[in-house]
Amino acid sequence: MNHGTALIVGAGKGLSASLARRLAGEGFHVALVARDVDKLAALAKETGAKTYPGDARDPAAIEAIFDRVVRERGPLELVVFNAGERYRGPIGELLPEKVLDAYRTTAFAGFLTAQAAARRMLAQGSGSIFFTGATASVKALAQSAPFSMPKFALRALAQSLARELAPKNIHVVHFVLDGGMASSWAKPNEPGPADKWLDPDAVAQTYLDAHRQHRSAWSWEIELRPWVETF
Repeated sequence: MNHGTALIVGAGKGLSASLARRLAGEGFHVALVARDVDKLAALAKETGAKTYPGDARDPAAIEAIFDRVVRERGPLELVVFNAGERYRGPIGELLPEKVLDAYRTTAFAGFLTAQAAARRMLAQGSGSIFFTGATASVKALAQSAPFSMPKFALRALAQSLARELAPKNIHVVHFVLDGGMASSWAKPNEPGPADKWLDPDAVAQTYLDAHRQHRSAWSWEIELRPWVETF
C-alpha cells in the first residue's frame, strides 16, 4: 500500500528508528530531520528514508526543510515531533542559558514543527501531527524543572491544536511515554521482570495505529507505560 510522506523531526536511535522502519514497511516515504544526519546514514539506507540536516529551533530552517520534504518526498501525511533536551539539576545550580536552550529544543521547536505541518495540512485538507511526551509531561520530579517545563508546554500545545485542527480533519496526538525506552535504558541480561522497559517497536506500532484511527473516535492523548511499575 502506498502512502504519503512521514516526517520525523528530531530523529535518532530508539523510537525514531523503530518508527522509520515501521512506516517504511507500510509504504510511507520517510523523511528524517536532525542536526547531525551522519548518525542516521545506516537507518536511511535500511529504510529508504531521506535525511535533512537542520535546526528545528530556527523558524527559517524548519520552513525550508518542510518545503524540501514536500517537493522531494510528496504530501505530508504524518509529522512526528520527537526532539527533546534532557537537562536537570538543583534549582540553585541550573544555568539559565542551558534552561533556555532546553526549552527551545523541546517546546519552541515543537511549536515551529507543528506550525509548519499545520500550514501544509490545512491546505491539503488532512494529516496527522504527533508529539512525543514523557512522564515529565504530566508529573514533574525533583531537579527536573528544565525538562518538565518544556514537556508540559508541548502537551499544552498538543491539546490546543487538537481542539483547533480536529474539525479541519487534522489529527493531533500527544503520547505520554511513561517509562524508560528499552533502546536507551535496557542492559544485556538485566535482572528483573521481562518487558519492564518500553519496547520502541511496540510504541511505533501504537503511533501507526493512532494515525489510522477513525475520525469519529480520535484520541488527542495516549499514555504508554510498561506492564510492571519499575520506579
